[in-house]
Amino acid sequence: MPQENRRVRHLSTKMAQANGAIDRQTGGLVPAIQPSTTFARDEQYALYNEDHIYARDDNDLVRLGEQMLADAEQAEDALIFPTGMAAIAALFRTAPNGATIIIQSQIYWGTTKWVREFAARRDIKLIELDASDAILLDSTIAHKRPYLVFVETPSNPWLRVTDIAKASRACKAAGAILAVDSTAATPVLSNPLTLGADIVMHSATKAINGHSDVLAGVLATKDQDSAVWQAIKTDRHDAGAVIGSFEAWLLIRGMRTLPLRMERMSENAQAIAQHLNAHPKVAEVLYPGLESHAQHQLAKAQMPGGFGSLLSFLVKGDGDDALTVCGALELFKRATSLGGVESLVEHRHSIEGPDTGIPTSLIRLSVGIEHIDDLKADLDAALDKIG
Repeated sequence: MPQENRRVRHLSTKMAQANGAIDRQTGGLVPAIQPSTTFARDEQYALYNEDHIYARDDNDLVRLGEQMLADAEQAEDALIFPTGMAAIAALFRTAPNGATIIIQSQIYWGTTKWVREFAARRDIKLIELDASDAILLDSTIAHKRPYLVFVETPSNPWLRVTDIAKASRACKAAGAILAVDSTAATPVLSNPLTLGADIVMHSATKAINGHSDVLAGVLATKDQDSAVWQAIKTDRHDAGAVIGSFEAWLLIRGMRTLPLRMERMSENAQAIAQHLNAHPKVAEVLYPGLESHAQHQLAKAQMPGGFGSLLSFLVKGDGDDALTVCGALELFKRATSLGGVESLVEHRHSIEGPDTGIPTSLIRLSVGIEHIDDLKADLDAALDKIG
């Protein structure tokens, strides 16, 4: 189990050493996998280990991963779920029937779709708005007094940035819960709880794992005794929304290099955003690291470690031109996800369909850790294919 070291002050050190975890049976520096789902008792029916009854509740690897994530987010507690959507669902299921919920518009389509259907089933009034418009968000919270406000920053795929501190003040005045999807930022680049959010959510499938081989989600809170957090913990337990030992082991292995990966991916994404911003066949680049971005100064304040690996750009042309570029890329793989060590490209209109407002000319990139010159050359060669 982890051992506290008072000399450790930096996240990169904590992550690299898995919070000091050592396998006490063998002295192994890599946490051991215990695949058992149930645990034995002696002749008097006493547990051999009081911390281990049944794997749904008792998994040392999950506990370690949650401790690492809580430390990274400066949270009191964290919970790991089998997917990011399972984490979102556990949060939203705390809302009573007939409640009002505000969510940011034009965020990850999977979130929007599920929340719309959930709200319809539960007679919940759902308000979708551009949360990066601080005045609009503030006035709507004050007027509607919602149960929950859910924002995604930076947003996917528009890269909009929401002022978390301002949103928090508005939520507190209205008695609302503020939850932030910080998947694109990760705990390395931004800590929403320190800015006033009540709960932070991640699809840990993305950069937290970083190797495109684990499905996982996480919620973290700054108030582990709150009624909402206790309801989420109960929901996870009763619904069985847990991950297995091997998935937890892979997640921890990925987290040990998270700060290093995010540093490289953010550097690469910044360089690519600047490169595309000057390209004659690119109409617009959406990336908060660019000075031309509407919320650039806010992003600098909220994301002091960098601006992340996600960016979008619009080609000068139509959907056919965008698809031509996507099809001509060789290093950027055509696949749905983000935050992995490998660079990915996605034509979001083809994924989401015509009803979400995504322009046909928009291309989303998840920038990996490859050499920047190779990535630039791949993009240039693909853009050369359009007129």
